[in-house]
Amino acid sequence: MRELMAEPLEPQARLDEIVRQIAANMVAEVCSLYILRADGVLELYATEGLNPGSVHLAQLRLGEGLVGTIAATARALNLNDAQKHPAFTYLSETGEEIYNSFLGVPILRAGRILGVLVVQNKAKRVYRDEETEALETVGMVVAEMVAAGSLEGLSRPGVVLDLSRPVMIEGAALADGIGLGSVVLHEPRVVVTNLFNEDVEGEVARLDGALSSLRISIEDMLSRRDIAAEGEHRAVLEAYRMFANDRGWVRKLEEAVRNGLTAEASVEKVQSDMRARMMHMADPYLRERLHDFDDLANRLLRQLMGQAADLFGEDGGGDAIIVCRNMGAAELLDYRREQVRGLVLEEGAATSHVVIVAKALGIPVVGQAKGAVSMAEKGDAIIVDGEKGVVHLRPPSDIEDVYAERVAFRALRQERYRQLRDQPSETKDGRRIRLLVNAGLLVDLPQLADSGADGVGLFRTELQFMVASAMPKTSEQERLYASVLDAAGDKPVTFRTLDVGGDKVLSYLHQSAEENPALGYRALRLALDKPGLMRTQLRALLRAAGGRELRVMFPMVTDMEELKQARDLISREFKQQTRFGHVMPRRLKLGAMIEVPSMLYQLDELMALVDFVSIGSNDLFQFFCAVDRGNAQIAGRFDDLSPPFLKALREILRAGERNDVSVTLCGEMAGQPLSAMALIALGIKSISMTTSSIGPVKAMLLELDAGDLSRELDAFLENRFRQGRLRDFLRDYAARNSIPL
Repeated sequence: MRELMAEPLEPQARLDEIVRQIAANMVAEVCSLYILRADGVLELYATEGLNPGSVHLAQLRLGEGLVGTIAATARALNLNDAQKHPAFTYLSETGEEIYNSFLGVPILRAGRILGVLVVQNKAKRVYRDEETEALETVGMVVAEMVAAGSLEGLSRPGVVLDLSRPVMIEGAALADGIGLGSVVLHEPRVVVTNLFNEDVEGEVARLDGALSSLRISIEDMLSRRDIAAEGEHRAVLEAYRMFANDRGWVRKLEEAVRNGLTAEASVEKVQSDMRARMMHMADPYLRERLHDFDDLANRLLRQLMGQAADLFGEDGGGDAIIVCRNMGAAELLDYRREQVRGLVLEEGAATSHVVIVAKALGIPVVGQAKGAVSMAEKGDAIIVDGEKGVVHLRPPSDIEDVYAERVAFRALRQERYRQLRDQPSETKDGRRIRLLVNAGLLVDLPQLADSGADGVGLFRTELQFMVASAMPKTSEQERLYASVLDAAGDKPVTFRTLDVGGDKVLSYLHQSAEENPALGYRALRLALDKPGLMRTQLRALLRAAGGRELRVMFPMVTDMEELKQARDLISREFKQQTRFGHVMPRRLKLGAMIEVPSMLYQLDELMALVDFVSIGSNDLFQFFCAVDRGNAQIAGRFDDLSPPFLKALREILRAGERNDVSVTLCGEMAGQPLSAMALIALGIKSISMTTSSIGPVKAMLLELDAGDLSRELDAFLENRFRQGRLRDFLRDYAARNSIPL
């Protein structure tokens, strides 16, 4: 087979020779190769033993006949009397009715079915396991030919293979915008190029060595102090250990090597076979274990190929659409912003931190795009529609033209928003609304002036920590904060102190695993337990703001004692830096984020201790309604524009008025014109959002009579017998009053 693949043959001649050699080596009277087309039809591409005139004419649909059954189930069939099988289908053009024995295997690549390879004999016999293995090995070679595009054009004009067919995936719109580009897999598949071995024992030894290294690495992880405790995290690693030591898995790997594959090709073959079978399992738990198995197999492949784990892949182009199951905010930031045109997630929710960061960077995101990773190949053309939550993979030219027009239209709309930049942010009845931006990187700041925003309502300091491989030094933090203040000029900037924990993990800050991290050791709780860490950040902030106003905000305050401790830390640091002759801020304002429901019952006490408060609507809503912000199964069931939640926000605003403390809201609500309209009607005068949301929100408020809506909204909230949803009420109001949303 190795020599055959090296020969300079045309694709059809190579396929014909492959089936000829298989038939000869397996002493089979028939060998046939079927390839799956985009229309779900398996077409005969080559045969030895059947009627040669049936090539490219004989066809079976998925699930039809023995070949269709193999393709539909991704399982091999080994039959000594094929015609008695209930799925047997007679094709008159092939002349195969005289053959009894049948062995068929799926042609797989990354768990996807690309075709079926079959051998047949007249005599009734059961094919040996090693013959099945050999046929599967050849199937791998054919799969790479299909993936490389070698078989395109062998069939009649207009026929497209399944691997290259256009696909539309419906998901959830998580970040607005439209992106056109090519696929970049966040966790690229390890490509095995060397398939056939020349030294069986040498390859077995390589495999054993890599397996030993893999097992040692898993044992090292299990022995770490932060992993040692019992919990779900340990159960996952125990599953890894079980897979790595599974004798059945190891035996399959060794058998593949002894059948002529290299160690890495054997891992890919067994991995692809296992993936295809597990994807067809009814048990969702077992299907989920597929991710564990994939990760383990990829680790083993990298061990064998001497590759470091490459999370990001190589992207030579400038129009990258990242496709992945899920990813962290820090991982997204490792990409060059100018290259990224969109993000596709198989998981993810609107309030996931990666989505929030993507919005800040102006990257359209579609989540819940099931199957996107397995269907996409690196370099495939792709369109991300963050408005409608649709992904077009390998789109036809007419779809591309439609989206090109939509992109041009969006550009015109953005130009209209830019024309509003210098207009005051006032409602029709004269209410001045401060429109602020959320930021976390220096790249966000140039857009501050372009958007016409009044300042930075939330600067997420943790992003610097998340992208770093080690704890940032005081000098590094100081440089960043000074650069932010310089870029903002005379506009205010509110720095939120370090907010990590939960789903924002620092690799160098070892924490014990938690069953419920969102409610656990995070944000201010963590910072107060690590006073050295917090004082270092406060020191950097104080020095960076020398001679200027400094606004510092503490996240996730739960009770007054926490806030008092935080105030004491910054006071001590202020005094110490003054003693050493450092120029301190000319004005220091301290604030707190309201993110937990317990704060609703101590608002007056809170506001006596701060200069301003900011409502973190994402977390507050999450805890208020007991809904996991990252769980797409339930996140869509709860509406942040619900009367109970708006009443809670109203109480915060009233407390702010009583205590003469300014209130800002930063969260996803602020950046949506419809919910921003409700917030303004409640009485809020300051909202913070992504820069891309400033234009649409400003266009809305310029046409809004806030006083009129306020009266109607109060009546709606106080009506115990109200009917319909508040969201629908607001849409109707906007339509009646020609307010753009």
